[in-house]
Amino acid sequence: MKPWKTRARQTILDHSRFLRVESHAVELPDGRVIPDWPWVVTPDYVNIVAVTEAGAFVCFRQTKYAVEGTSLAPVGGYIEPGEDPRAAAQRELLEETGYAASEWVDLGRYSVDGNRGAGTAYLFLARGARRVAAPDADDLEEQQLLLLSRAEVEAALRAGEFKLLAWATVMALALLHLGA
Repeated sequence: MKPWKTRARQTILDHSRFLRVESHAVELPDGRVIPDWPWVVTPDYVNIVAVTEAGAFVCFRQTKYAVEGTSLAPVGGYIEPGEDPRAAAQRELLEETGYAASEWVDLGRYSVDGNRGAGTAYLFLARGARRVAAPDADDLEEQQLLLLSRAEVEAALRAGEFKLLAWATVMALALLHLGA
């Protein structure tokens, strides 16, 4: 199979560092050209499943503007320009929770939207997490820091309590990595 080719791109909305919309001219493998393919540019981000030395999962109960009610969530945030994804994950874990971890497992790099862009998600498992500082987060959402057992995380995942796809994905991947 041959990849599609970008022949031209034009910014049609430059809202902020968090959102840009482009229109691409895209050539298909058979030579046809789609002149106005919409493309969304958002920052790449990290999500981290942190597990303490005692085996508790560090999570949040929080609100998000696009999510009805509250949701369980892993640690996460945007990668700064030029920042290494693992360094961003370590920074976000410390800022949001005050925890640092001794072991980092890369759970993968995933495109957010295969047709429209919308950034890349870098997912990590942080094991041996321990509290080393007070949280220093600048998040806009209200958050409640929770320490959940594996059984509680599994039940919450099955019940749809991680309401964003990336959050459910990183939790499921971490559980698979941790095994039985």
